Amino acid sequence: MQLDFVTVDVFTERKFGGNPLAVVHNAQGLSGPQMQAIAGEFNLAETTFVLPPQHAAHTAQVRIFTPRAELPFAGHPNVGTAFVLASRGQSYGRAVSDPLVFEEKAGPVRLDLLRDGATVVGARLTPPQPLTRGEDVAAEIVAAACSLDAADIATANHAPCIASCGIPLVFAELKSRAALAKARPRADVFAEHLKMERVTGVLIYVCDVEGFDAQARMFAPLYGVPEDPATGSANVALVGLLANLRPERDLTLSLRISQGVDMGRPSLLEAAAEKRGGKLVSLSIGGRCVIVMRGTIEL
Repeated sequence: MQLDFVTVDVFTERKFGGNPLAVVHNAQGLSGPQMQAIAGEFNLAETTFVLPPQHAAHTAQVRIFTPRAELPFAGHPNVGTAFVLASRGQSYGRAVSDPLVFEEKAGPVRLDLLRDGATVVGARLTPPQPLTRGEDVAAEIVAAACSLDAADIATANHAPCIASCGIPLVFAELKSRAALAKARPRADVFAEHLKMERVTGVLIYVCDVEGFDAQARMFAPLYGVPEDPATGSANVALVGLLANLRPERDLTLSLRISQGVDMGRPSLLEAAAEKRGGKLVSLSIGGRCVIVMRGTIEL
């Protein structure tokens, strides 16, 4: 059995930046354990497997795996997979055009393509679920999980908390860029206090730094991702969280978010939230992509 794959760098305009993704085509003959084994072999933050859609109006069914576990939804895998399918021009014999809809465990994910003239250069997604804010998490736990001091965490705008647009993550604002730079994940603290069934990872961020609206880092060591270069699922929830914290009842908030800088894989994520009458009515996140490799998997 042979399977074609493409690797693509997501949330970047240049190769070897952004967040790498492997996209495996025509994966309908694979079992879940086989998909997990292939994702472990790639050992990227995520690998996607493209299957025929169950609903004729949708583009494809997409399953997403980290090196250790399957995810119900993730951002850069959706953006990258949409870009790859659009670059191919077809999926399971059907032409690919806007909008794409991927069937995922968290629900349908809509994607609109980004173009430079007639050329597809990226994609923008709408998350499958509305933003939910869950419980607060003690600053001391978040600090320990990230090898920081509790004093490094800012709580004036919000306490560290769990939020989700499809996968739950912890969000914590830091007081300085220096604190962001020195953070390191501690898997032992995650295993004790931030278990896989509770959260996927921790996103820490600072606002208004180095020409960006925010700069972020995301750690998910229990999922086999010590650090993620660009996390669409986290940052689309972040823009919603920040919009909800603003006092305006009607608001359009657009953020340019930098991530992956401290890993040497700089990424740019463009996130947006719209609030009307005090309620979030839309969320989106997108960015550019570049194809890096093509190959064949032998099974």
